[in-house]
Amino acid sequence: MSRKVLVLNQDYSALTICSMPKAFLLVYLNKAELVAESTTEKLHSISQTFPFPSVIRLNRYVYFPYKGVMLSRQNIFKRDDNMCQYCGSKDHLTLDHVMPKSRQGRTSWDNLTTACKYCNSKKGDHTPEEAGMTLRRRPFKPSFVMFLRNFSGILDQQWIPFVGSKMEQIV
Repeated sequence: MSRKVLVLNQDYSALTICSMPKAFLLVYLNKAELVAESTTEKLHSISQTFPFPSVIRLNRYVYFPYKGVMLSRQNIFKRDDNMCQYCGSKDHLTLDHVMPKSRQGRTSWDNLTTACKYCNSKKGDHTPEEAGMTLRRRPFKPSFVMFLRNFSGILDQQWIPFVGSKMEQIV
């Protein structure tokens, strides 16, 4: 029951991810339609068997003015694969401002990166170039669909037509 379900807006654009019980309830109450179901699992009651939802589409369009990814410590770590962007370590991770705050560096997707405590201390109040350190990947702001696809940790094969595959590169 801990499986997740992709929720599409009425126009088939990816809207969010929800729990399987919530998705089943939306379909059962005719607020959504089943687009794709699990090929290996079914839901069972005492007297009936129901398809296990994988992708659902809302029957009414939901206006969602801003589909952005919230800037948070956990989301920065997810974007950077829980790895120090200087040395590759996965231990004792912190956030680092590429352009230090003392030099008007902003707290934004484009200026925050994951660093281990050692690299963060070594870099100190300098830019990576001044400290003689190189970033494995420049910080960037992921799109909503990119975050669902690459960083949520969940990618059911049946979601690929709606969010693309992890292998696709966004230009």
